[in-house]
Amino acid sequence: MPRHRSEVVAPSHEDPLVRGASAAVGGPLGGHATTGWSWWTPLRVVLVLTTVTFALGMVQKAPCVVGGASLTSMCYTDIDKLYSSRGFAEGNPPYVSSDERYQYFEYPVLVGGFVQVASLVTHEFFGSPDVADLPPDRVFADPEVAANVVPFTTVNALLLFVCALVAAAALTGVHRQRPWDAALFAAAPALALTGLINWDLFAVAILAAALLAWSRRHPVVAGVLIGLGTAAKLYPLFILGPLLVLCWRAGRMAAYAQAAGAAAVAWLLVNLPVLALNPAGWGSFWAFNSERGADLGSVWYVWTLLGREVSASTINTSSGVFFGAACVAVALLALLARRRPRLPQLAFLVVAAFLLVNKVYSPQYVLWLLPLAVLARPRWRDLLVWQACEAFYFGAIWLHLGGDLDPGTSGAVPSAYVLAVAVRLAGQMWLMGVVVRDVLRPWHDPVRADGRTDDPAGGVLDAAPDRTDSLAPR
Repeated sequence: MPRHRSEVVAPSHEDPLVRGASAAVGGPLGGHATTGWSWWTPLRVVLVLTTVTFALGMVQKAPCVVGGASLTSMCYTDIDKLYSSRGFAEGNPPYVSSDERYQYFEYPVLVGGFVQVASLVTHEFFGSPDVADLPPDRVFADPEVAANVVPFTTVNALLLFVCALVAAAALTGVHRQRPWDAALFAAAPALALTGLINWDLFAVAILAAALLAWSRRHPVVAGVLIGLGTAAKLYPLFILGPLLVLCWRAGRMAAYAQAAGAAAVAWLLVNLPVLALNPAGWGSFWAFNSERGADLGSVWYVWTLLGREVSASTINTSSGVFFGAACVAVALLALLARRRPRLPQLAFLVVAAFLLVNKVYSPQYVLWLLPLAVLARPRWRDLLVWQACEAFYFGAIWLHLGGDLDPGTSGAVPSAYVLAVAVRLAGQMWLMGVVVRDVLRPWHDPVRADGRTDDPAGGVLDAAPDRTDSLAPR
């Protein structure tokens, strides 16, 4: 049954930052403003905000796509580069091409399908370049390929814009009484700065839809979407860990089994055809990530900048151990907290822990955390502080890659870039600490501050019994 508008939480009442800012437009929402339904529903406002934010992101990336600006312009995107270097310009499907002209596409299979669709649309409307006789390293210079770069990037941008809209719309529905929390995603600086660096928004949209399905008590649908999200980027798989612990504590293991089983089936159905056609092409993503060494943004990369070389195998083992230990810590938090944590809180902590110890921490990976952070800690001040740290790093990485932060002395540590990494990780760990505080002291949690709300995103977990009452400290 539809809820009355008066039940919707107004940010100008509940969020201190929004309440203060509302003075510029007449102050917090008044009682008479809640009567009747306006055309400007939370969903429509959030979609408009998403559109504006994403448009700003397209403008920010345009100089690199159209004019070939340098890295220090901070408008880099992978999309235009991979059009020619992975065979899409020639019309080769990813993973299954029999020739060895191009490196295999080093992303999970659903992202490959996404990019293939974008290339087919581009070639349908703007023509297919004839580059079969060119050496692969000269394809990018072909006039027909060069003419298609902007259309190809634009098609991808429009598809990713749809993904951003889907994610924003899903977030408005996860917490039915808190649809305005989705504005934290829609207006996020991180969305504008990083939304078009790569195809991460595709997985973000799928996971947001999965969270919506779970919140509406559709575990099979949620599981299918988690499986599809994992087929696009690995990190949606990590959601199954928090779900397992919370479902056990709530005595809802049947729902968990449905979700986990559906996720496995969905992932297999997407991956098995590609694996059967070309095992080497399918395995390129796994091989690439196993063999790569310490890369940008990670603590491991900083370690190498400080002169300590670490092999890829050592990093793989060490990061796996650290992540496993972090998962155990989150599980203990979930089991021993006085009140069962909310699903978004644990999901945010697990994904954030993975990024802290991973061998690479690309700028756009902040998008993995953004929807989870919006649901876990829906406070403008906290999310803006965190994203200010991300923005600081965003500027620093391009200056680092462009050589502008080079200390000028051979072998010297690029201390400005190391500082940027430290600021980024500190901002993330601070937000993680705030979420842990909310778990241990639920009266600090904006969602539970009313003393009545349990876990609106929890689906079958919401208001469920708690089988660990006897274990929880009093």
